[in-house]
Amino acid sequence: MTRNHGARAALHSYQSTVKSKSVIIVGGGIVGIATAYRLGERFPDLRITVLEKEADVGRHQTGHNSGVLHCGLYYQPGSVKARLAVSGIRQMVAFCRENAIPHDVCGKLVVAADESEVPRLRALEERGALNGLDGLRWLRREEIGEIEPHAGGVAALRVPQEGIVDYPKVCATLAGQVTERGTRVVTSARVRRLLRAGGGWVAQTTAGDFAADFLINCAGLHCDRVAEMAGERRDLRILPFRGEYYKLKPERQHLVRNLIYPVPDARFPFLGLHFTRLIHGGIEAGPNAVLATAREGYRKTDFNARDLFDALTYGGFRRFLKRYPSVAWYELRRSFSRELFCRSLQRLVPEIQPADLDTGGSGVRAQAISPAGEIVQEFCLIARPNALHVLNAPSPAATASLAIGAEIAAMVEKGAA
Repeated sequence: MTRNHGARAALHSYQSTVKSKSVIIVGGGIVGIATAYRLGERFPDLRITVLEKEADVGRHQTGHNSGVLHCGLYYQPGSVKARLAVSGIRQMVAFCRENAIPHDVCGKLVVAADESEVPRLRALEERGALNGLDGLRWLRREEIGEIEPHAGGVAALRVPQEGIVDYPKVCATLAGQVTERGTRVVTSARVRRLLRAGGGWVAQTTAGDFAADFLINCAGLHCDRVAEMAGERRDLRILPFRGEYYKLKPERQHLVRNLIYPVPDARFPFLGLHFTRLIHGGIEAGPNAVLATAREGYRKTDFNARDLFDALTYGGFRRFLKRYPSVAWYELRRSFSRELFCRSLQRLVPEIQPADLDTGGSGVRAQAISPAGEIVQEFCLIARPNALHVLNAPSPAATASLAIGAEIAAMVEKGAA
């Protein structure tokens, strides 16, 4: 969802003198760093400063996912998310090749566990074709074993363009390259206040004050709060969903060769528990999607009073729970039950047993929720006269980060939102 809000003329005005202007990007995750990279390409004389609150870039969503390259299979044809995912994976793979970043376009299977899921898998195949994916292949039961010998299911869709990558390495490489071009990447710089100064901004941070003419908000888990600092109403609010993983024990890793996914539930935006071969070795199983009590709540015991109060006092959160009570409750139960978690995995690989699973890592997904309690499916870029806010960029934002950065740079240049 890319919205104009009357910003076209203002962005045109910004474009006319952009080469002598300065930009602050709040957030040093992969989207923020990729935005700095694409802006620097398009405007070599632009003074760019990236403000990151952690001691290094890519510490949150970028560094806590399973490293999958998503090619645009799932997203509504014609949507911004579909367009940027399809373009983004091509840009990401090209960047990895050019910079010797570990990656593997190994393909994946989306498996229909039983006949009831076959119509949804057929619809997914059609959606992928409409999004321009090449080489999609429908597999019958006997053909599944040729690719994944231990997978179950009655049918599957082979998606050859998907793969795996080292996203922290991508982010670090991008940060190194933008720094070489002259961009300042300032770490340990938590933004405390955003003040208007003439036609621009002053960001007051834990690392000092930084002034610029234009503000780009790529703050991920805290993007709605940064937008509020800049004077926006928080109509959309971020809810944190913790995704927990198990790892297959070494002696059982032969059960999975590459990527095995379920047919997603159209009622919920998450892809369901799946198996992922990691780029540096091992097999990961997950993630679930549990409402977290902290925006950076990577452990079950993590708690942040402000974050919890923020969620509980938001009408959209209460309406969300009314929409999805059974799903929210099931995800919570599965979080505390290895057996229940394993039961979901057995729909994909029947031989998996609870004893095969070791506790793995976790991540937190920044998911925007509307006041009506609806999960915002689209990427959401909000343009203002001297600011642009990325208010919803969950998966596949890592894959699409270079394309998102190019989209933001084009919005600044063309004044199109």
